[in-house]
Amino acid sequence: MIDRRTIELVLSEQIQELEVKASSFRCKRKEESLVNLNSNLAQVVIGVRRSGKSTLCFNVLHNSGVKYAYVNFDDERLVDVKAKDLNDILEVLYKINGNFTHLFLDEVQNVPGWHLFVNRLLRQEMKIIITGSNAKLLSGELATHLTGRHNSIELYPFSFSEYCDYKGINTTLLTTQLEGQRRALFDEYLKQGGFPELLIEENSKQYVSNLVDDIINRDIQQRHKIRFFSAFSKLSHHLLNITPSIISITELTKLFGFGTPQTTNNYINYLKQAYLLVGLNKYSTKSRQRITDEKVYAIDVALMDKRTNAFTGENVGWRLETIIYIELLRRSKKEGCDIFYYKKHPRAKEVDFVVCKGNRIIQMYQVAYNITNAKTRKRELESLISASEKTGCKQLFLITDFERETVKEENYTIQIIPAYEWLLH
Repeated sequence: MIDRRTIELVLSEQIQELEVKASSFRCKRKEESLVNLNSNLAQVVIGVRRSGKSTLCFNVLHNSGVKYAYVNFDDERLVDVKAKDLNDILEVLYKINGNFTHLFLDEVQNVPGWHLFVNRLLRQEMKIIITGSNAKLLSGELATHLTGRHNSIELYPFSFSEYCDYKGINTTLLTTQLEGQRRALFDEYLKQGGFPELLIEENSKQYVSNLVDDIINRDIQQRHKIRFFSAFSKLSHHLLNITPSIISITELTKLFGFGTPQTTNNYINYLKQAYLLVGLNKYSTKSRQRITDEKVYAIDVALMDKRTNAFTGENVGWRLETIIYIELLRRSKKEGCDIFYYKKHPRAKEVDFVVCKGNRIIQMYQVAYNITNAKTRKRELESLISASEKTGCKQLFLITDFERETVKEENYTIQIIPAYEWLLH
């Protein structure tokens, strides 16, 4: 039980925090257009911690001019808040804000039973904006508890386009100077990643280490009460170290001494629900085969090596592949497409990403940081051609660091595109 005096103190200080945000520069996010403040549905923005969810919602509310109230439940002083306390919080919000039409609930998944409160307010036609850092909040709990009364928006860390925007670099004008600036900025983005606060944080390694620990300890352990927590923590860092890679549940179960493969599978799902990892399934026309040989990727390249005891190193090929996949995920959500990797059989050439509309492959992407070596270039092009022959897909792309060329081989046309250019399309 939390007393109203404490509630009023906390919420008043949170208002002051918002006023500070109002005076600072905020990068516009593309997902802002997906938030509908006039809707009777709860607007839910979900994604990894520190990806900018709160700032996005604040931007939308602030720019719209609507009267709103705000509560951030990711505040240690509100850690003991239960569903029964939420009406007291609502009363205090009316006291310090006056009347309002919109209620912004930040990291609401921290409050057990929050959905009962939200459902009641929705019935009363209050406009609700929610953020959360767990995909289960979106896919499971919201579907169950809000019974379809929500509009969900996934937010990732900065795209390269948003990174350029934040840095004040024009992404549309075609001049030699700007081209050089964009290339230089992409080299920075490739190493830095897209977490907004890393652009101003001096000790990036400490920041990322703390972020990963918070997600593992707060978002996963406190929620799921993991029995083998030490082994689970080692598993989490191991997977971040080896991404992108195909994972074997059987091998991981043996390596970390988990009781059953189901336990291992559950742990990996927790990491995906918390947005530390994202999965990529193998393309197949058979549903059963699509759920085997899953690849996992870090949600952002910063998680690959900016951690204590990380040893991913400077493998720019893995980093580039990760960036391309996350961008494809951003675009696929808007276009209603699915993403897979393509590998016909264990000894066949692999294509990094295929974009599907229904069961039809419409685009294929191979990613290779450096193709100046003739052997490497030949291998990557042949992988695309071989897969195209088997699938009939004609839109073929090879994403590289800086090469730009249209290649015609064996009646196939392949667009070789620099990554920084493709990311800005």
